[in-house]
Amino acid sequence: MIKENIPQELSLQWIRDKYLERKVTPDEIIKEIINRVNEDSEMNIWITPPTLERVQPYLDRLQALDPADLPLWGIPFAIKDNIDLAGVPTTAGCEEYAYTPNEHAAVVERLVAAGAIPLGKTNLDQFATGLVGTRSPYGETHNSLRPELISGGSSSGSAVAVARGHAVFSLGTDTAGSGRVPAALNRLVGYKPSLGAWSTKGVVPACASLDCVTVFAHSLEDALAVDSIARGVHSADPWSRNLPKPSPELPAKIYLPEHSLDFYGPYADEYSCAWNISVEKIKALNIPIEYIDYGMFSEAAAILYGGPLVAERWAGLGGFIESHPGVAFPVTEQVLRSGAAAEYDAASVFRAMHKLQAFKLAARELLRGAVMVMPTAGGTWTREQVRSNPIGANSDMGRYTNHCNLLDLCAVAVPSVDAASDTPFGVTWFALSENEGLICGAAEIFTNGVVMSAVALKLPEGAHAGEGGSNTLSVAANGSGVSVLGGLAPATTLVAVCGLHMRGFPLEQQMKACGARFIREASTAAKYVMVKLTTVPAKPGLIKRQTGGASIQLEVWEMPLEAFGSFAASIPAPLGIGKVELEDGSEVPGFVCEGYAIDGAEDITASGGWRYI
Repeated sequence: MIKENIPQELSLQWIRDKYLERKVTPDEIIKEIINRVNEDSEMNIWITPPTLERVQPYLDRLQALDPADLPLWGIPFAIKDNIDLAGVPTTAGCEEYAYTPNEHAAVVERLVAAGAIPLGKTNLDQFATGLVGTRSPYGETHNSLRPELISGGSSSGSAVAVARGHAVFSLGTDTAGSGRVPAALNRLVGYKPSLGAWSTKGVVPACASLDCVTVFAHSLEDALAVDSIARGVHSADPWSRNLPKPSPELPAKIYLPEHSLDFYGPYADEYSCAWNISVEKIKALNIPIEYIDYGMFSEAAAILYGGPLVAERWAGLGGFIESHPGVAFPVTEQVLRSGAAAEYDAASVFRAMHKLQAFKLAARELLRGAVMVMPTAGGTWTREQVRSNPIGANSDMGRYTNHCNLLDLCAVAVPSVDAASDTPFGVTWFALSENEGLICGAAEIFTNGVVMSAVALKLPEGAHAGEGGSNTLSVAANGSGVSVLGGLAPATTLVAVCGLHMRGFPLEQQMKACGARFIREASTAAKYVMVKLTTVPAKPGLIKRQTGGASIQLEVWEMPLEAFGSFAASIPAPLGIGKVELEDGSEVPGFVCEGYAIDGAEDITASGGWRYI
């Protein structure tokens, strides 16, 4: 009988504590995970799911090992099915390609040696070719929060397994964003170490010179615990290299794109709003910010799929595709065969390499001691929409990620705010390969308001000392991110909200991310009509009338002025910010709607407010 309720969100710390307290055993954890896997079987998360028979040898092994000696003792993890697990078929998402390895991949071997329990093999975009999670003959992996949406790829199953409580952490791979995009779409941390920091021995190559093994977890702390085990040179891996273990520290500067960014898909407006809110949160970190032209990074990214370097995929898999016609997933084969195009001769490859080398030098000069932040994904779609436009959606998904490995950068994707109900939005922090500590420090303070273990960090040049003028950065969390203690309270404005931004509704998190706080419930003067707009999701429109109308219930919040401008600018038409007259005769800034939107919209004035719909 299980003596402890096992939470849906599994973490290293919780499991370690319960093991030490003898309130739960590894056997009980595995049985609960197997139950969850069975309940989620229609989500297409696993190719080789965990079974008690398959996992039992790893459980038996733990009996002879001291938990105090093994940092991952009894910690269950999932493995993307292009990474070898001894005795279990590696399919890379293609049954005809499958082989059964006799030994673990290098990273799996290290994790097992540290006491971790490998559960099985997760679904993926076939041959790790795609960012959407729909390119698998084993079925489209469903999003962990909204099954009609894509899960992100190619490490789709690995991300969803963690998000659904099937594992504490999971291994993915990342060539152009596959270890980060699924993290963003499933509200996870996706850590992509520098090229070669983790060995790729025992990994089916996508582009061998660019491939990384990555980790998905619910926290950066858990991801770095895995990194501390997996990192290190492997003598049999020609791509591995010696890179230091990251020690979190704050960067001297944060780079943001100087131009507004484009977003794509049915949630483009919501993604744009979430990005603007994220930028305000970044500004509140009190680390110097500089704006840069993102064009160089876009040009570098285009070399991967729009240039001759795609031939590396064909070099690795072309022989199999040629000898097994019609076996590969159609869109996957289309992408792979593009690498065999006649114009991609040896000279074109070298021209691309020379161009890329110049970009690397420019990036190295720019990012010395600094980090860059971008949206993790360019949008999200329903699985049905991606089926009708698989290439276009995939390209738009990766617009702000594909440059990373080409420029020898490290990266960590972390959740920011929800763009819509159960539709997470995330950002990625980038740094030079030897500066993984900078992305760790910046991402942790962005996410939690403090740096791990409450370490005191030296102030980066240009930051401000806390109260008393000490030379360390003292930080405290608030609704909008982090502020330096001892500073003046920011100027604020009241904001009247009447729909999805109210408490308990999907966009409440956007208010909090802007540093806003709820003040009171209120009602408008009896001069308004409210309509239900034909948007997705549906939203209310508040329109003032010269005559007639009614009093509509709303909420009044207080928001820092420094966040208000970006917040207002991100609101999509026909909504906007205007003056809302309250029942006491006062006026406050708040959500209003342009009059033309009333045509064809449902009049819901009689309800008295959006909360009663």
